Parts: sequence; C-alpha cells; structure tokens
Amino acid sequence: MKLLGIDSSSLVASVAVVEDDVLTAEYTINFKKTHSQTLLPMMDEVAKMLELDLRTVDAIAVSGGPGSFTGLRIGAATAKGLGLALKKPLIHVPTLDAMAYNLWGSHALICPMMDAKRNQVYTGLYHCREELEIVKSPCAMDILDLIEELNQAGQQVLFLGDGMPVYGTELERRLKIPYGMAPAQNNRQRAGSVAALGAVYLKKGQTVLAEEFQPEYLRKSQAEREREAQAGKEKGE
Repeated sequence: MKLLGIDSSSLVASVAVVEDDVLTAEYTINFKKTHSQTLLPMMDEVAKMLELDLRTVDAIAVSGGPGSFTGLRIGAATAKGLGLALKKPLIHVPTLDAMAYNLWGSHALICPMMDAKRNQVYTGLYHCREELEIVKSPCAMDILDLIEELNQAGQQVLFLGDGMPVYGTELERRLKIPYGMAPAQNNRQRAGSVAALGAVYLKKGQTVLAEEFQPEYLRKSQAEREREAQAGKEKGE
C-alpha cells in the first residue's frame, strides 16, 4: 500500500510518501511562501528522489481542515487535480486528527491548537496510546473556554500547533493542570502523519472520489463574515 500525503492547512507546506507502514520520504517547509509556489515543486522533488511514478500510488491523503482558507483550497485543488489525472481516490484526513497522530504513543491528553484569530483556536482533544481516539471533535472555540474545559477535565495535557506561541501566556496564567509542549519535530503539521493516518482510513475503505472532495473549514471566512455583516447593516437601514 502506497500513499501520497499532502498538508497545506497552515503556514507549513508538507508532502510525504508512506509505503507499507514505512515513511519513505517527507518534505516539509515552514516559511513565508505561498503553497501554490511550493507544493508541486516539493512533490516533484520527492518523486525524483524516490524514482516514484505517481501512477503507482494507491490513494492521495490530504489534510482536509480546519485551517487557513487559502491553504486548504490550494491543497484540495492540488489533490483533486492529481486524483482526477491519476484516477486515484482521495482520503480526507482532518487536520487536527493528523496533528494528534504526530504524538502516537503519548499517555497525556493531546490538544492540537491552531490560531484561528480573534482570541479563538481550532482545536480538539485526543488520546493516541495505541490508536487515535477522539475525545473532543474538531471545533473552533474561544481560548478561555478551552482552558476552562481542560481545567475541568483534570488531566495532563500535551499541546502542539501554531496556537501555542500565540496563547502561551494565557495557558501559563490560567491552566491549573500539568501540561507540556510537543518538541520541534512534532509540533506542527506533517504530511507524514496525514499519509500514515490516511493508510489507516484506506484499510477501512474511507475514501472519496476526487471530484467530490471538499475541505471542512468549521467556520466562515473573514470575507464571508464581513459580507454578511454589511448585508445586515444594509437591511437595517
């Protein structure tokens, strides 16, 4: 079984290949470049280094949200284009699920946390001792509400994601439970985890046709919210 993994849900751009439960290649960049500039060249480089014919992959696993609206759309368009061209199924891997899978084997409660702006985070809660267990499904919520929920749960928590540097001060001030942060190699999105978790889903038959794949944003974009607010004002007038 051979899977191509793609993650462009945040500033991180990542491409990986997992074959028979072995990560054979992973190319990850966390830098200020648009994913439209990086994803395809990264994929080409991985294919060249592995002497990989993309027609031999069984499926394409893609990080399906939440995350950056632009990043998710670029990742979805890239995966759908490949799926249609190669006639391969896609596997929708929720972004936060894949992030939690970075920390497989941890005995702490895993809390991926992506900055969603306006004092909110995209988050979820997981156990991942032997397999991924979703304790709290992915959602967008206020950081103070998340902290209160974690304090009430009373478990040791392990955080990861780009929300940590943004809300670290609030966590330090308000958390009453033991907590830690994932190390550098595991604290951001990785296509290796997307592909590895995608392989689990593929074995369960959880695939989607390329033309039917859609990201899950969890909330409306800022532009959509602003349009609705403006429309509301106009109706009020």
